[in-house]
Amino acid sequence: MPTTKTLREGSAQKRAAILAAARDMFLADGFDRSSVDAVAARAKVSKRTVYDYFGDKRTLLKAVVDDIGQSLVTAVRRTLDDTLTDRTQAADLEDALVTFSMRIATDMLGSAEYATLQRLVRTESGHLPRRGYSSMADTPDEELAERLAAFAEAGLLDVPDPRLAADQFIALTFGVALDRFGSANAAEDTRVQPLVVEGVRTFLRAYRTT
Repeated sequence: MPTTKTLREGSAQKRAAILAAARDMFLADGFDRSSVDAVAARAKVSKRTVYDYFGDKRTLLKAVVDDIGQSLVTAVRRTLDDTLTDRTQAADLEDALVTFSMRIATDMLGSAEYATLQRLVRTESGHLPRRGYSSMADTPDEELAERLAAFAEAGLLDVPDPRLAADQFIALTFGVALDRFGSANAAEDTRVQPLVVEGVRTFLRAYRTT
């Protein structure tokens, strides 16, 4: 008889297979033309298993979007851990913020995962809980706010409202690129990097301690 550990791993594998199959079918055929039967066949599970895991097709779509969003949140956290650390010094702050921003603009905003998320949210918004739904929500902004607060505690920045500072940082960097070019994908558009660099410098002029 399989152990509990084996069953749990098997269940996770089935769930991942269903999500991958549904993602492929929603992208290729759209939500309306993708059937649960076809998702089950692609995932090599029974139709009953799909319903047992996700309940209905709308919930399955939301789960696909949530899964992509969580993988992107993980990428943001990893980038924060790699670039904005407690070892960052005042002299390194501009370079660290630019490096963080460019990693996000290439590894995340330039990724296939992000493009997939944007496409699903745009084309299937009528089947999601609300227009523009994304499981990422405010998590990346809040994670950045925590790092800016840590820099404030270290005396590198003066940020009375870390979340507002994070929102302004994003607006000055990725937001400007999105408004001007419709994309902040630095991997495909060389015009993004100069805007990001100037955005970081503008942010530091406002928040760097003197």
